[in-house]
Amino acid sequence: MTRADAVRVAAISADPLDLDAHLAAIDDATAGAVTTFVGRVRDHDPDASTAVVALEYTSHPDAEPTLRRIAEEAIGETDAIVAVSHRIGRLAVGDAAVVIAVASPHRAEAFEVCRAIIETIKTELPVWKRQIEADGTSTWLGLGG
Repeated sequence: MTRADAVRVAAISADPLDLDAHLAAIDDATAGAVTTFVGRVRDHDPDASTAVVALEYTSHPDAEPTLRRIAEEAIGETDAIVAVSHRIGRLAVGDAAVVIAVASPHRAEAFEVCRAIIETIKTELPVWKRQIEADGTSTWLGLGG
């Protein structure tokens, strides 16, 4: 299987993210381990003066191919299979902003690939977010998740 074939999903979506769909995408008889990561909107931020009520994500047109590249690079020479999505639009507290599912023959590989993907999303994916607070103030935050 090539790295490109091993990335079963790499999507930027305005629709709610479905963890079960990601798990179904990576289902494979060779996988002895499956790891997942779900990044959710939380109700607080250390730099916010009031509660966080929403995040608005905006992406660059190159975000989806960049997400695929991030997944392929994280897979590297492993036998991992990946499904990863990042949501855009206005998300409420508790909504999933990022879903990653990784299957591989062994757990260490699954954890490593999953962590590499989320860490690289935070630094390289051209997605920005605007944090909306309860008092109506908003703040644009840097690249990534």
